[in-house]
This record gives sequence, C-alpha cells and structure tokens, in this order.
Amino acid sequence: MTAPHPLHLGVALDGAGWHPAAWREPSSRPADLFTADYWVDLVRTAERAGLDFVTIEDSLALQSERFLAGDERTDEVRGRLDAVLIASRVAPLTERIGLIPVATLTHTEPFHVSTAVATLDYVSEGRAGFQAKVSARADEAAHVGRRAHPGDVAVDDPAFRSFVDDAFDEAADAVEVVRRLWDSWEDDAEIRDAATDRFLDADKVHRIDFEGRFFSVRGPSITPRPPQGQPVVAALAHAEVPYRLAARAADLVFVTPTDVPHAHAILAEVHDAERAVGREGEPLRVIADLVVLLDAPDETAESRLARLDALGRPLVSDARIVAGSASTVADVIADLAAAGVDGVRLRPGVATDDLPRIADDLVPELRRRGLAEPTTRATLRGRLGLTEGLPSRYAAPVA
Repeated sequence: MTAPHPLHLGVALDGAGWHPAAWREPSSRPADLFTADYWVDLVRTAERAGLDFVTIEDSLALQSERFLAGDERTDEVRGRLDAVLIASRVAPLTERIGLIPVATLTHTEPFHVSTAVATLDYVSEGRAGFQAKVSARADEAAHVGRRAHPGDVAVDDPAFRSFVDDAFDEAADAVEVVRRLWDSWEDDAEIRDAATDRFLDADKVHRIDFEGRFFSVRGPSITPRPPQGQPVVAALAHAEVPYRLAARAADLVFVTPTDVPHAHAILAEVHDAERAVGREGEPLRVIADLVVLLDAPDETAESRLARLDALGRPLVSDARIVAGSASTVADVIADLAAAGVDGVRLRPGVATDDLPRIADDLVPELRRRGLAEPTTRATLRGRLGLTEGLPSRYAAPVA
C-alpha cells in the first residue's frame, strides 16, 4: 500500500523503554540511564534510521503507575534527567534528526521555556521543538508550591475539572508567550559592526507586552530569534480540551487511536477543534502513537511481551500496543496512513532492543511499501513539511 503522502516518522524515548520491566532486559543499561552517553546512543540510532524526530519524556514528579498521583513501587525505573538538557547535550552530536523534549508548562515560566528551546535550536542548527505538557498532579504542584490544587478528589469533581480547564487555558497562553518571545528579535537585529559600535539594531528588538489572564510578560527575549524562527510545538491529546489546546497552540498533535475507526473519529475531533478555535494558517499535523515490540531473532514479540508482563506490572498504555514482526507493525501503520494520519510516533517497548529493530527492520519495510521516504530537509520544520522562513510578527511589512 502506498500512502497518500510520505508519513512523518518519530520515536518517543522514555527511560529504558515504555514497558515497566524494560530495565530488566539483558540488553538494557540501567546503570547508564542517567548518563549522557546513553541518550546520545539512542538518538543516534534513531537518526541512523532516518527518522524525522525523537521526543524525550519528562515530568515534574517521579514516574508512577497511577495516573494522577505517585506510587511506592521500587521495581520500576524512577527518576529522570531534564529532557531539554538531554536534547541540548545530544544536539551537537547529531546532524539531521529533530529534537522535541517535553516541557511542563503548568509550573514553568514561558520566558524560561522560550529561551531554553531557542538555545536548543541554536545548538542543533534548526532542529528544535518542544512538547507542551500540562500537569494535573497534586505532587507536582506541591514540588513548586505556588498554586493551590484541589487535592485527592475524583476526576469528575467540579473543582478538579475547573483546575484542569484552567491549566489547559494557561498552557495555550504560555505557548503564545513563547512564540511571541521567539519573534521579539527580528532575524537581522544583530549588526555586529565594531566600526560603528553597533551590535544591535534597537529598532528590531521588540517588547511583546503580553497581558493575559495568567501572564503579564514584557519582553523582549534575552535570546536572539531562533534559526527556525518558530521552533516546532507539539502536544499529546486524548480528548476535546487537549485537542483544543493543540489547535490553538501547536504545530503537531500526538494522538492515540486504538484502531482505524477510532483514528477516523480522532481526525474528525481534531478538525472540529481547529474550527472551534478559529485556527488559521497551516493545519495540525496529526501523528498517531503506537507502543511497539518487534520480533527478536530467537523470540517472537508476543513471547517477549508475555515474558516482560510476567516480571512485574503488565504493560498498559494510552496508546495501542502492537507486538509482532516488522511486517505486522507496518500493516498497522499502513492502515493508519489510509485513515489519513500524517505520521506515526513509535514508543519502543524496550529501548535498547526495539529501537534498533525499528531502525533495521521496520523503517526499511515502511520504505519498501512507500509509506515513508528519507528527506534532505535540514530543519525540523522542513522535515515535517511546515513552512520555513516565517518572518517575525513584529517586523515591518516588506513594501
């Protein structure tokens, strides 16, 4: 089957992998999880496969089997390095792959996110983005201690729903501030002319003067405009409220269809959200998430999954879990492509096993079927088919 257009391909990296027992596999490197070399090796493997991007998970509290609270488990990976800093370490040691770390906006000032991602864009020479994350966990709020949280209440409690709705509205405003700060320096604001003692053209560095319900930010940024102008913004969404955040603020949205009819329904919901918020410009790129475990030379993926499940907590995911051969996984991706998604983001069950198999077995199979093809575009925006060279919103119109 040939896709209507080449799919965008990415991988989502999280610790030893997305299976809770991944760290216990012989190939895994639990002693290296908090080292730079571990992450460099994973991202280089993804780059070798010709993938468009990697995302790097993050949060403001320890990982947990519970959705909205911590747990007491000691038999699973707990703890992580900062995702944006991992990406900045990996960037100069890679050449082509896009880098999209997670940044939690709920407790982080947008000014800090803006400068960090702009710096990443410089270090990577135009390959940066970030995945905007909203926090609804009480323990994350307690780590920061600057806002009230409704506490341990049911998810349908009006106080909790109001908190979550506010958090998503705040995240949309935060992304708007980030984007305006990226634009606050025009592309040619730096003169660097020692003869005239002018490093900057002050007329091309702008205050943003953002006033909203959640933020009052003057600007300008301390970091010149990033090489991409606007690094890529992504969001993971499962329902109407997060779909609207993505439609308001993001360039691409990660979704979690369980099958083809569900994919059609999600695409309709995403398009409804775009219309509801009056989105202008380019449509959202819709990327479907899949957790994948691939056949090993001496063990089927189904057997691997059953064995890993027996070691502790079985794998449960918001995304569809696919265990099988490269051909089996490619069949699932082909169905999603026919449904109309723009790409897939693969979550390797065991990073050190499944990521190399994605590179060596699955990606070649996708290319053989015409579902993916390599690109020579240098920037992440270019790799994702987004408009490059966008002017600063504060630049004077060209006559």
